[in-house]
Amino acid sequence: MTSSSGNTLDDEDTLKILIATDIHLGYLEKDAIRGNDTYVTFDEILKHAKQNDVDFILLGGDLFHDNKPSRKSLHNCIELLRKYCMGDKPITFEILSDQAVNFSTSKFPWVNYQDENLNISIPVFSVHGNHDDPTGADGLCALDVLSCAGLVNHFGRSRSVEKVEVSPVLLQKGSTRIAMYGIGSIPDERLYRMFLNNQVTMLRPREDESSWFNLLVVHQNRSKHGATNYIPEQFLDDFLDLVVWGHEHECRIDPERNEQRLFYITQPGSSVVTSLSPGEAVKKHIGLLRVKGRKMNLEKIPLQTVRQFFIQDVVLRDHLNLFNPDHPKVTQKIEAFCQEKVEEMLDEAERDRLGNPQMPEKPLIRLRVDYTGGFEAFNVMRFNQKFVDRLANPKDVVHFVRHRECKDAKDEENINFDELLSRASAEVMQLRVEDLVKQYFATAEKNMQLSLLTEQGMGKAVQEFVDKEERDAIEELINYQLEKTQHHLKERRVEAVEEKIDEEIRRFRDSKMNTVEEDEEVKEAISRAKAHRTQEDRDSVAGDLDISEEADVAMDSDDGFPAPPPARGRGRGRASSARGASSRGASRRGRGDLFGVHRHYFKPSSLEGDYTEMGCPSFLSSSHWFHFRW
Repeated sequence: MTSSSGNTLDDEDTLKILIATDIHLGYLEKDAIRGNDTYVTFDEILKHAKQNDVDFILLGGDLFHDNKPSRKSLHNCIELLRKYCMGDKPITFEILSDQAVNFSTSKFPWVNYQDENLNISIPVFSVHGNHDDPTGADGLCALDVLSCAGLVNHFGRSRSVEKVEVSPVLLQKGSTRIAMYGIGSIPDERLYRMFLNNQVTMLRPREDESSWFNLLVVHQNRSKHGATNYIPEQFLDDFLDLVVWGHEHECRIDPERNEQRLFYITQPGSSVVTSLSPGEAVKKHIGLLRVKGRKMNLEKIPLQTVRQFFIQDVVLRDHLNLFNPDHPKVTQKIEAFCQEKVEEMLDEAERDRLGNPQMPEKPLIRLRVDYTGGFEAFNVMRFNQKFVDRLANPKDVVHFVRHRECKDAKDEENINFDELLSRASAEVMQLRVEDLVKQYFATAEKNMQLSLLTEQGMGKAVQEFVDKEERDAIEELINYQLEKTQHHLKERRVEAVEEKIDEEIRRFRDSKMNTVEEDEEVKEAISRAKAHRTQEDRDSVAGDLDISEEADVAMDSDDGFPAPPPARGRGRGRASSARGASSRGASRRGRGDLFGVHRHYFKPSSLEGDYTEMGCPSFLSSSHWFHFRW
């Protein structure tokens, strides 16, 4: 791989792509101060796309914060997309791949700018994230609504829980050709297992493989949250040139080279602060990616409308010269010290905001105070009232934390949920429901261990209950598993002795751990839970199904998908090579001739030791052009 630098003018061979991830529209939309932050910043992002005359926008998931976004969120999103992404500007790149495969989940399986009923000037391509992932009986998500409206091209979705086959969207502008792969959010443990079992397949163009710039956008954990609760960078294919990593909120947008797989990774991070943790305090950026041939250049664009966020840590034990835990007025001294620290951050925020009228006036301030060592916490509510008119988060300025004291082994085996709730925000934000369930049962007494259910299956059911409002998910999983276990015992004709029955039940439970069968059981339980909704919900769902059934009738006609609109000029000066070059929803050469297969193969020994711990040094400047070896 070689690199070159210099200012290269945009020309007919240069594809310009605006990249952003984790916009989280609707986050805290009911907050009196921060309610419009996500919409204002999304407006700025789209404005940058228009000002820089990009060819298209690439989003890395979590466009919405909620799985079921409010009407306000949907309305504002549609309004902004229509404002900036519709118009008469010619589209100067074409799609070469089979669009019926790329957009197979859509009723209109072609790129939106080729729809005769739409005027699209800036196409938007996006994968889904874990916040706006497909759910429900029809497996729909908010992006599917935008896709049906013709505003977003939703790709990178996999319906199978056993394997993932990634078919790229093939783009061409002049002599530049990009193979754009997408993997929407999949539970990390499941995808991790698929990679290990060689069940992730990347389809590649057979024609001139070395001439394609290979771009992957993925929405998964990048940092390690558990043994299998993340995706190691080394799992990804070495033929890739650039990976756009979503889900992680810390902005690490400068391309970082993975020295083992020899590709680059850019992590734009979120465009809004959703947790008061150190990673969110990094300056927020989006990227302007230029690709010409096999070379790329990534220009950082700082976001000006993002609310300022400053965070400091104070460890009282490091200031024993100022604070004596035994002094009668030590708490008042600590409070005065903390007030001084908050004032310093407010002054810094005021200096930083000078000359930037787009930046919100009230900043976010977080002071984390470690009071381990015999200190006492002061009244936080009274303290916060001193800054109520100067901050955007007046209710949680100070956060007290206390590190666990040394205890005997017996105490270590029990979970202290009070301590768990007092953890720092950065720690809490990394915890997931499944992890808490697994941790609880791993440390519970023997008489509290699960006998019929696996910890992972139970964790998923709890997550559905919490995140997706499936009220009967846990009960149905228990009932379903009870039925299966009873049926298994009858088939095996186990002797009616308590010890033998318990042993067979444990063997049956252990045989399903981390298997496809375990995933299927959770899916079946969720399906049963949906059947037990209230009559009002049933009527609502029935109404929706009537509509979808009509659509299915149309889909079952001889035409298959709705007939693609004819390629025709619309008097808007569009480049004929972009619109009329290939028929919509069909490949020029047919999918069989277009793709070869590239699978993941790992030797068992290659996953040992430091394999998943290898670092990725960040030493690249965004002003350099990089040429990729083949």
